[in-house]
Amino acid sequence: MSVDLVRIVDSIHRDKNISKEILFEGIQSALATAARKHYPEAGDIEVTIDRDTGAISATKDGERMDPAELGRISAQTAKQVIIQKIREAERDSLFDEFEDQRGDLMTGTVQRFEGGAVIVNLGKTDAILPRGEQIPGESYHPNERIRAVILDVRKVGQRVKIILSRTHPDFVRRLFELEIPEIADQTIAIRALAREAGYRSKVAVTSIDAKIDAVGACVGVRGTRIKNIVDELGGERIDIVRWNESLQVLIPNALQPAEIDEVMLCHLLGRAIVLVRDDQLSLAIGRRGQNVRLASKLVGWDVEIMTAEELDEVIEKAVAAFSKIEGVDVELAERLVEQGILSYDDLSVMEIADLVATIEGLDEGLAEAVVARAEELAEEQSEDLPRRKSGRNAAALADGQGPPPPPAEGEPAPEGGGEETQDPDDGSEPALPAEPRDEIDPGYDEVGDDEAASDSDEADEEPRDLALAEETSNRPAANGREVTSRPSDADQRETSRLVTDVVVKGEDPPTLDADPGRDPEVAKTADDEES
Repeated sequence: MSVDLVRIVDSIHRDKNISKEILFEGIQSALATAARKHYPEAGDIEVTIDRDTGAISATKDGERMDPAELGRISAQTAKQVIIQKIREAERDSLFDEFEDQRGDLMTGTVQRFEGGAVIVNLGKTDAILPRGEQIPGESYHPNERIRAVILDVRKVGQRVKIILSRTHPDFVRRLFELEIPEIADQTIAIRALAREAGYRSKVAVTSIDAKIDAVGACVGVRGTRIKNIVDELGGERIDIVRWNESLQVLIPNALQPAEIDEVMLCHLLGRAIVLVRDDQLSLAIGRRGQNVRLASKLVGWDVEIMTAEELDEVIEKAVAAFSKIEGVDVELAERLVEQGILSYDDLSVMEIADLVATIEGLDEGLAEAVVARAEELAEEQSEDLPRRKSGRNAAALADGQGPPPPPAEGEPAPEGGGEETQDPDDGSEPALPAEPRDEIDPGYDEVGDDEAASDSDEADEEPRDLALAEETSNRPAANGREVTSRPSDADQRETSRLVTDVVVKGEDPPTLDADPGRDPEVAKTADDEES
């Protein structure tokens, strides 16, 4: 039995990569637990196993005990404890192994799909490739071999959860190391990398050997090396940038293929203002700002693309805005702008010590007052943005451009005739809501634009509507709108009699009074043609 125990421990050690000492300690603990259940009245029970021979010795309250006395139930309990210990040890071994490989490139086989996630078999265990870590537009099939980097390793119960990623920048880095031997042996180094998975990546490289062209080595003969990487990434575009310690050189390299005229560095804000010609502006920004966004990530600075005319306009507005702050004259405003501070927001986030040390003629007290005032003005500007929009709408209506479009069918009409109203906290009086209709004409939806416009509650329309209503009705107008009086009963009876005579009896309709200037013969001919 003792020899078999040593052989089993050694087999588990080789198969599961679990330390022998951990296994022996787990067996000792299991046997001690089983003995305590068999002898509940015992005070102290100790079990030891010889590591070489496998001999088991047990003592109960200092007296020697035969392990065979534990019985079948105790042996079953010991078996369960041993299995649990082995599983825990196996989990810890897997965790330690894959934790050391975090960020490394792994190759696995697609097993199955769980929702949007892909289960990938890595050999010893399965890993998860979540939907958010998959390259957009890619599809996977069972038994397909894929590559990914290990993003995270976690212990979940008795298992180890391994998270893979194909969108992380390290995935591109490991592919470069795999395909380009100069990077693998560190002759060429990747100094920076920025990526938007599935669309575009920028990689900045440099060589420690002056005889080796870093960019040419990465591209390969006729682009063979970079083509393998692009194919693995599903056609993702890769820009290889030549690294330089000087930002004046690195930023133009990062913005290629656009041609850059000048780079101005604002060290206080970590901002670089790049001047380009008008015909290079869209190329420098890129589609949806992708080129400048990736360049900014690559160099670690906030990169802004401008033309010379735009920069002059921004500087002029910034100097005028800073001059409005109490204690800031034009010269001080110009010195602030020279450091790349171009708005109240930029000024509000500045450190007082940096301003005092950099800006000439600015002491600590004035700097604190200027920054505090800039914060207030920045908040006021952000609060005024929606009100400016409302003001533009009101100005458009005042210019005669017409009322806003009517609401769609089933939507409630906006208050105040559809115009946006300002908040009452700005000191202005709140707009009064429109008066509700107390009578609705059944044919209201069919009236023309002129009649519909007469239903508005504009103050200058009320006198005309009241006068018109009094002229056309014997009762006063309600709510300033035109009201049509109901015909009398006698008029209705006369109209009904005339219609009955024409339709039922076939009599000719009575002739109406002719117009004073109408010829009777012409009128008769026209009536015959109409009949």
